[in-house]
Amino acid sequence: MTRTFRHCAIGTLALALALLHPAHAADPTATSWKSDLLTWRAQYAKELQQPNGWLTLIGLEWLKPGDNSFGSAKGNELIVHAPSAPNLGIVKLDGNSLQLLAPRGGYPSGLLVDGKSPANPEALGSDDSQHPSKITIGTVTITVIHRGDRYALRIKDSRSAARLHFHGLKWYPPDPVYRVAAKWIPYNPPHHVAIPTILGTEVMSDVPGAAEFSLDGKTLRLEPIEESPEDKELFFILRDATSKTETYGAGRFLYTPLPDHGLTQPGELILDFNRARNPPCAYTPYATCPLPPPQNRLPIPIPAGQQRYHE
Repeated sequence: MTRTFRHCAIGTLALALALLHPAHAADPTATSWKSDLLTWRAQYAKELQQPNGWLTLIGLEWLKPGDNSFGSAKGNELIVHAPSAPNLGIVKLDGNSLQLLAPRGGYPSGLLVDGKSPANPEALGSDDSQHPSKITIGTVTITVIHRGDRYALRIKDSRSAARLHFHGLKWYPPDPVYRVAAKWIPYNPPHHVAIPTILGTEVMSDVPGAAEFSLDGKTLRLEPIEESPEDKELFFILRDATSKTETYGAGRFLYTPLPDHGLTQPGELILDFNRARNPPCAYTPYATCPLPPPQNRLPIPIPAGQQRYHE
């Protein structure tokens, strides 16, 4: 499958955070566990505020087959709020082929593709291609994303209001009660499951097994998604009873180390819900996030990890 969720959920942020996510965390009663957790949370906030972080996402414009003019002028089919660039160009979509064409009068001054002045036409690569393209002008960056059978322009601005006025993140206090040992139950072969998305679509994904654990006197299960055999973490999309009141309503993400005996053998893993965090959709309406499948909607509250960003 394409790495659709990986592009939504992680990118450079998860790679950076993975450095702070050891394969097996320390004893939760030890000082180092809390220290590592707080360092991880600070790094998460720092990465979120980077010039290409999720706080900079200001637009998502879906392409139709054929020519798609884009820029800040009202006459464009796709509106991009780029200063002094009423007409940026035309993206031509032909099947799975993408090209950038110059508008009438030529490309605006300062427009670059992958750091260079673009040709006319200029081939474009989407985010799931071998060579994804990056269109830049001033503080604005535009990439092409591929979701299901659709393509869109993802628009970021390093001077977005959300980034300039970032007001910090809210977390529950660290609580070792919500760092639980889980039994890993492998699925051989992996189950092929439909994962819903915030776009109202579904993406078929591989689920390699289930993590079974106990909380509040209940035995519960969560199923992770395996996006690639090269992944070094498990990716859980979950919702719990706090989603109605204190945490992001659509659910949260949790990344964990792989089970101690690998994905295909029974074993154990640690679920540290103190690291449960918001998906990108919690910060911007222009992200394309997966939602928790029915089996990952827990009936109990888990007051651990990140709380709502917007009140």
